[in-house]
Amino acid sequence: MTGVVINRTGIAGVLPVDPLVLAARAVIDATGHEAVVVHRLRSQGLLQPGVKESAAGEGPMDAAAGEAFVVDRVAEVYPGVWVTGMSVSATFGGPRMGPIFGGMLLSGKKVAELILEAWP
Repeated sequence: MTGVVINRTGIAGVLPVDPLVLAARAVIDATGHEAVVVHRLRSQGLLQPGVKESAAGEGPMDAAAGEAFVVDRVAEVYPGVWVTGMSVSATFGGPRMGPIFGGMLLSGKKVAELILEAWP
């Protein structure tokens, strides 16, 4: 992974805008319930083995289980692409969390630690 390309359709739906290219050693999908990066990789069949077969989308709300899930399941889903926070639940079929955010903070801390460990 060397970065991402962000495509836009245009300004005010009329003026085309060139894609933005961002170089990065790691990309973190922290886009929440939508898991935008993972969704795109899944649609292209590019997710790591074991992630491809995981249920896409979230289960019913269970705040306590969701808190643990978003921390325990932080993962690299494609070389250089990691999931954190509610993107974890959306990627692996975990429970929705409700209005509890401690797990998301710990999930972000864990993804940062895992990325630092992965870099030589």
